[in-house]
Amino acid sequence: METQDLLQKIRRIEIKSKRLSQNIFSGEYRSAFKGRGMSFSEVREYQIGDDVRDIDWNVTARYAKPFVKVYEEERELTMILLVDVSESGLFGTAERTKRQLIAEVAGTLAFSTITNNDKVGVIFFSDRVEKFIPPGKGRKHVLHILSEILRLEPKGKGTNLSQALIYANNVQKKQCTLFILSDFIDESAYEQTLNVVSRKHQVMAMQVYDPKETELPNVGLLRVQDAESGEITMVDSSSRRVRDMYRDYWQRLTTKMSEALTKYDINFVSSPTNEDYVPALQRLFNKSSR
Repeated sequence: METQDLLQKIRRIEIKSKRLSQNIFSGEYRSAFKGRGMSFSEVREYQIGDDVRDIDWNVTARYAKPFVKVYEEERELTMILLVDVSESGLFGTAERTKRQLIAEVAGTLAFSTITNNDKVGVIFFSDRVEKFIPPGKGRKHVLHILSEILRLEPKGKGTNLSQALIYANNVQKKQCTLFILSDFIDESAYEQTLNVVSRKHQVMAMQVYDPKETELPNVGLLRVQDAESGEITMVDSSSRRVRDMYRDYWQRLTTKMSEALTKYDINFVSSPTNEDYVPALQRLFNKSSR
């Protein structure tokens, strides 16, 4: 991408993201994330009205009466964006590719984070961890993140979410919010890793997809190339069997994603590239604030 084109894209994303983060998402952000960064302070005797989930059973057993854990809110929170930069993200039949939509959503989240004086970092991943930008603050930091999303040329082509989650769990020792931005076209087994990571961190996710990915159009013989494997195949899209097989493949990936995220109480939404992502992001914030 030419430098001038890159700067123009970043500027457009910055203008839209800052407007959304300041005027639309400011309240939703605070509700969804503020208060989630809690550190253990002490234990005290149980009082009527305390949440039973905070009972410290070890201390309770020792003194034969109920005690609860007391937490204090950390002064600042950290959000780590897990950004899928695999080759499938370059696909797009609408006005933007999946990678471009991910950049817009990431920009909105990043500006919302720094507007609330919190830190934001990024882990770029394909079938490996491509790059890590440690959490930071400020407009310059966010613009650096946007620049990397748009221009990063990954070494890997496929997708392995599990690798990114393991890396995030290792580099981020304190509790944080992990926000996954991906199309979830991932054949790897990431369910167990999600389980481990979600016990430590607040995990949220947005599936970004192109509407043409859900159904194979009936347009006759097609020469198609898998963006991640590079394999070229001739496909007869006029065959109902072929179209059904493709539909089943997409539904299998989507079901795998939704079942894994739901199983571990991870809030998520899906957003197609041909629609405004704002309503989806608002739904996700509202889910997480409950």
